[in-house]
Amino acid sequence: MTKIFCDIADKKLIKKFDKKKIVKGFTTNPSLIRKAGAKNYSQYCKDILKITKKPVSFEVFADENRNIINQAIKINKWGKQIYVKVPVTNSKGIFLGNAIKYLNNRNIKLNITAVYTSSQTLKILKKINKKTKVIISIFAGRMADTGKDPIPEFKKSINYARKFKNVEILWASVREPYNFLQAKQLGCHIITVPPAIIEKIEKFGKSFQQLTKETVKTFLIDSKKSRFNI
Repeated sequence: MTKIFCDIADKKLIKKFDKKKIVKGFTTNPSLIRKAGAKNYSQYCKDILKITKKPVSFEVFADENRNIINQAIKINKWGKQIYVKVPVTNSKGIFLGNAIKYLNNRNIKLNITAVYTSSQTLKILKKINKKTKVIISIFAGRMADTGKDPIPEFKKSINYARKFKNVEILWASVREPYNFLQAKQLGCHIITVPPAIIEKIEKFGKSFQQLTKETVKTFLIDSKKSRFNI
């Protein structure tokens, strides 16, 4: 079963989507939190924790091991449902294995983010134990945006992670509702989805006949509103 997490930081939307049974958790990042208008990162994240009891990922924004570790320890103390998001590398492309290993050994749940290759997945697995929960977020949509097929990387990553019952592979950077079906077919444990696409997933099941009628009606209504003539 592929769990759906909602990828959002807007507190009003979190309150709305927290009520949906289809949503099993939430993921955020500094960009989403900034877009939501936060002025104080820590306080904003703590406000989110007052809204939902479901798993939530909050990301560090340091760029070297020591500061990443310090930020992660602080974030972890905010709540039991937290996964601390740590990028697989820093901005210089250096693997953050030391920080990942240290935090994992302290039983801090991690969401390793910005992963693109199965070789990165393998490097992560070599740094973690088989007890503390870890999510590995692979950015499918951003891969596809550059003309690269994400599927082979997912297949290899899922295969590598089979021996780790504490590890979940997450399909990140969703581009369309069909990605949910792709993630399910691959056996991804989680997919993180923007609110608008979650609402489309909830409408799965329409027949081609229904879609044809709805599409034709939309064109007809728009042409009448515009008072087009031929």
